[in-house]
Amino acid sequence: MPSTANTENGDEPSPHVELPPPTEDHPEPAENQSGSGPRDSKGWDGKLRIDRTALIQNPEALSDPEYSDDENILPGEGISADEDLLNDEDPNTEEINLVQSRIASIPNLQLERFTKVVRLSLRQNLVQNIEGLSALAPVLQELDLYDNLISHIRGLDELTELTNLDLSFNKIKHIKHIGHLTQLTDLFFVSNKISRIEGLETLVNLRQIELGSNRIREIQNLDSLKNLEDLWLAKNKITELRGLAGLPKLRLLSIQSNRITDLSPLREVPQLEELYVSHNAIETLEGLEGNPNLTTIDISNNKIKSLKGLGGLKKLEELWASSNQLSDFADVERELADKENLKTVYFEGNPLQLKQPALYRNKVRLALPQVTQIDAGQFYTHLRGS
Repeated sequence: MPSTANTENGDEPSPHVELPPPTEDHPEPAENQSGSGPRDSKGWDGKLRIDRTALIQNPEALSDPEYSDDENILPGEGISADEDLLNDEDPNTEEINLVQSRIASIPNLQLERFTKVVRLSLRQNLVQNIEGLSALAPVLQELDLYDNLISHIRGLDELTELTNLDLSFNKIKHIKHIGHLTQLTDLFFVSNKISRIEGLETLVNLRQIELGSNRIREIQNLDSLKNLEDLWLAKNKITELRGLAGLPKLRLLSIQSNRITDLSPLREVPQLEELYVSHNAIETLEGLEGNPNLTTIDISNNKIKSLKGLGGLKKLEELWASSNQLSDFADVERELADKENLKTVYFEGNPLQLKQPALYRNKVRLALPQVTQIDAGQFYTHLRGS
């Protein structure tokens, strides 16, 4: 390998490897040495060779993992400035949508140019700080910062007209500094690092809140949310269905993939219409008698052996009960046959399907003649009187 010499004026940095001049003992390697190994079109065999007598001028690089050669870093590929992204946007637009645009700075977007923006989406970017939005405060209603690098909720002080806020897939640990956003109806914190439900007491207009895929262990601090209709808490560490009594309008509860064993506390929300409790540790459905308004129940992937507890749910339309321990068709008929509105059932992955797969669907149809869908993709049309 030829050596690199310093220029006379010293403008270029010194090489890291300095080779001595060739001698009889160490002649300069030939450019086109022959060999039996594979080579590319230019004759290179893919191996980097340095003369054994080469002098390394920065030997610390071999032993110091923190070593950094700042003087010899090559500049990376340039990225257009964020402020150029909206040059062609109509200044009277009501919606700005910049997804996967590698935006790191909201102020650089110069959003003050757009005085009528109602919806702003900056999904899947590199934003770390919420800032530069004050000019939009009088009109902005929906702010979507899904999948960024935000650790702290700041910069929302003036956005009092917000009705929809999405901070999902960030790095937020605490729900703070949103208590003044009293117009919020929809709030999303999916997949953050939140361990405690807090800071929501003044958000009395909330209709739905999504807290799935966090680190929450307890349902708490929701009593003031009298208008809450949908509560999403899947993929947390919740062990008990407590803290729901103060939610008179709650119609949907999604609490899949937690550590629930007892459904009886749901009597505190008798108006509940949809319940999703798959992937928990539930063994019995007894306790659901206090929820006569349920129309949809997902109890898949639990340890349930009997459908006892569903007898009084006359409004039931869909029951998803795959991958449990149900084995008795008589139990299915006893608990569900009188449900006139029941149209969809899922029982695959239970002993009653696994033991007799060929007869399974016919047996379900005989037990539940009102059903039109059995498991995924199985639709039936009933001919009355046939």
